[in-house]
Amino acid sequence: MKITIIGTGYVGLVTGACLAELGNNVFCLDVDQDKIDVLNNGGIPIHEPGLADIVARNRTAGRLTFSTDMAASVAHGDVQFIAVGTPPDEDGSADLQYVLAAARNIGRHMTGFKVIVDKSTVPVGTADKVHAAIQSELKARNGNTKFSVVSNPEFLKEGAAVEDFMRPDRIVIGCDNTPEGQQAHGVMKKLYAPFNRNHERTFWMDVRSAEFTKYAANAMLATRISFMNELANLADKVGVDIEAVRQGIGSDPRIGYSFLYAGCGYGGSCFPKDVQALERTARDYDQELLILRAVEAVNNNQKHVLGKKIVARFGENLSGRHFAIWGLAFKPNTDDMREASSRVLLRELIGRGASVAVYDPVSMNEARRVLALDFAESAEALARVRFSNSSTDALQDADALAIVTEWKTFRSPDFDQLKNQLKAPIIFDGRNLFEPEVMADAGFEYHGIGRSVLTQA
Repeated sequence: MKITIIGTGYVGLVTGACLAELGNNVFCLDVDQDKIDVLNNGGIPIHEPGLADIVARNRTAGRLTFSTDMAASVAHGDVQFIAVGTPPDEDGSADLQYVLAAARNIGRHMTGFKVIVDKSTVPVGTADKVHAAIQSELKARNGNTKFSVVSNPEFLKEGAAVEDFMRPDRIVIGCDNTPEGQQAHGVMKKLYAPFNRNHERTFWMDVRSAEFTKYAANAMLATRISFMNELANLADKVGVDIEAVRQGIGSDPRIGYSFLYAGCGYGGSCFPKDVQALERTARDYDQELLILRAVEAVNNNQKHVLGKKIVARFGENLSGRHFAIWGLAFKPNTDDMREASSRVLLRELIGRGASVAVYDPVSMNEARRVLALDFAESAEALARVRFSNSSTDALQDADALAIVTEWKTFRSPDFDQLKNQLKAPIIFDGRNLFEPEVMADAGFEYHGIGRSVLTQA
């Protein structure tokens, strides 16, 4: 099939590359010429395991094309995926300007039946706005081309997006109950047929329900994380090991183990903005989502937990103190630092006069860019951030180590070397990578999240 992907960001690039891998002829459009140049020169603008090989293989085979030519992109695909960004607006709602600009472009150039697929995460009712935008452009040029707008939200985890796309646990597709919608149903069924050979993975529903499903899924996962983080903070006060609690409640099949790990807060491009956008949608209908408001508040507070633990140990004034930080990306296997907990911790430490040495296996270049923005008003503050060449390099002469991202490479360090390089054997573990008993036996002062009952060295 001929497919057009509008937007070569995280969702668009993974979707386009994986659909090409299945044998489709995919045209990827982006308005960013620099990004298209990178892709056409064999580069990848994001870090995602396995993606570079798929892109290279399908470019070579001629099934994957990258361009800024809007007219050509509309002419190419019978299916037009809109996979552009929907950043949060000032009021927390999803900013649909890029989605609607893509829709208008399709309406401006289409000459035959198209299935327009909203792949971006969008609020309920967006398909109606996309339909109206396309219809307006058709009317302006006296066109009467038929089309259908479909909702097909993505469920891709950063760091495992290729695997998630190629082996999905579910495919959600929303079509309207019109002749055009039924035609779109057939097209989408054909497109996703390779994923349903073993068993049916597609959940068919109306468009609005499909739009809502994406937000509901992310809101539920964010809720589980904030729930455990709130309990972990209480566990620290009452002498409870939150890891034992996690295993105890996770063994209940009605609860399960996923997304029940206590830590220093969630980040990234999805959970924070999707929770906010769903809250905003509710307010538009005179409803309040009290649970989600609490989820967001708990998460915002949780990003300060490591900083509070460090201040409790070293005092309010951290001038002259130097800390090592392992992990900058919001999660492992990505270089994404959007809403990352590390940024909150760095602002806290630098603001109190400390200096830091930071290391992340993948996101160092992105960290340099992002932290330059975070500390744009103070060159002196940014100068107190040292970008280290390795995890061991970051440890040199640090008063303590703080772990913010649970990269696998951090899980089994040489503890003797770690102790020798630190000024004092103190670890603040924002992801509970280590067992407190083991750390105590090794002579470390260990501060986890919700594990204070076991931190005596």
